[in-house]
Amino acid sequence: MSVFDRLCGSGSRVDEGEPRQPMRSRRGAQDLEGPSGPEDGILPVPVSPSPASTSSQEDSCKPPPRNCYRLIVLGSARVGKTAIVARFLSNKFEESYTPTIEDFHRKLYRIRGEVYQLDLLDTSGNHPFPAMRRLSFLTGDLFVLVFGMDSRESFEEAIRLREAILETKITATQSVKGRSKSHHSMKVPMVIVGNKCDRDIKAVSVEEAEQYCASQDDCCVFVEVSAKRNYHVDELFYQLFVVAGVPLEMAPNHHRKVPLTFGSPTMLPPSQPKHKATLSIKRRLSDACGVVAPNVRRPSIRTDLMIMRTKTCSLATGSENITPGSRITLRTTSEPGKTCVIQ
Repeated sequence: MSVFDRLCGSGSRVDEGEPRQPMRSRRGAQDLEGPSGPEDGILPVPVSPSPASTSSQEDSCKPPPRNCYRLIVLGSARVGKTAIVARFLSNKFEESYTPTIEDFHRKLYRIRGEVYQLDLLDTSGNHPFPAMRRLSFLTGDLFVLVFGMDSRESFEEAIRLREAILETKITATQSVKGRSKSHHSMKVPMVIVGNKCDRDIKAVSVEEAEQYCASQDDCCVFVEVSAKRNYHVDELFYQLFVVAGVPLEMAPNHHRKVPLTFGSPTMLPPSQPKHKATLSIKRRLSDACGVVAPNVRRPSIRTDLMIMRTKTCSLATGSENITPGSRITLRTTSEPGKTCVIQ
C-alpha cells in the first residue's frame, strides 16, 4: 500500500509488477511499517500509483463546494498582516519585514468525516492593483481587517476597507437584482484586528475599536492581538469562525496539526470509522485535523471571475444570511431573462 493510500484511506491497490524505486530515509518515516515488519528496521519502499488511480484518489479527498471558504486579509502596509497569517499557518514569526504583493495559501481540514478547504489571500497594503482588490472583495467569504494599535491612520483605513467591502458587494448585487440595499442589510463576517498591542504607545484605544464594532452588525467583531508575542491570534480566528458559522474546529487551537508528508498530493489522514460516532463529543472533536497544503497555485483570474459571478448571484437571490460556503451553488433569479452582470 502506498503512502497516499495510507493517508487518504480510499485508494485502490497498485499492480505488484510495477517498478519500485529506492527511498532515502526521512524523519518520521519510521512510523510506516514495511512488508517485513517494524522490527527489521527497513524503511518501506514507495510505490507510485498509476495516473488513473491517483486522479480518483484526489477526487475522493476534495471537499464539496459547500465546504470551501475564502478568507481575505486586508489592511495598511506594515501593520502585521503577513505576521498574523504566518502565526495562523505555522505558528512562526519573522522579525524582518518584506513587503507583500499578494500571497495565496490553502489549508485542508478533516472534521467529523468531512473535508473542508480554507483558501487564504494575504493582500498588499499599498493596493497596487485596484481591480484585483475589488475582485478579492467579491470572491471573499470571510475578512480579517488589520490595523496597528500604534497608528490611527491604519485604523481609519480598516474602517474604509469595511465600508468598501460592503459597498462593493451591495453594488454588485444591485446590478443583478435591481433592488436597493443598505450597509446594515448586508452581513459579511469580519474581524477588525488591532495588532501590535504590545507596543507602549497606542494611538487607538481598545474602547474606541470595540465601540465602532458594536455600532455595526453582529458579524463584525474586534480582537486585540500581538503577532510578535502570539497573543490572542488563535482567538481572532476563533471569533471569525463563530460569526461566519463555519466549523469551530477550523480555529488553530481546535484541531490536530498534521505534519507535511511526502509522496501524496493530499496529506489528510483517513476519516474515522462509523463506530466513532458513539464516542463522546469531546473525543470526536479531538479527531479533527488540519494541514497546510504546500505549493498551492493561486486560482486564475478567469476562475475568480466565475466565483465572483456565482457568489454575487447567490447574494442577489436572497441568500445573504446563509453560511459562506453554501454560496457556491449558482441559483437563477426568479425574474426571467435576468443575468448576472457585474458593474
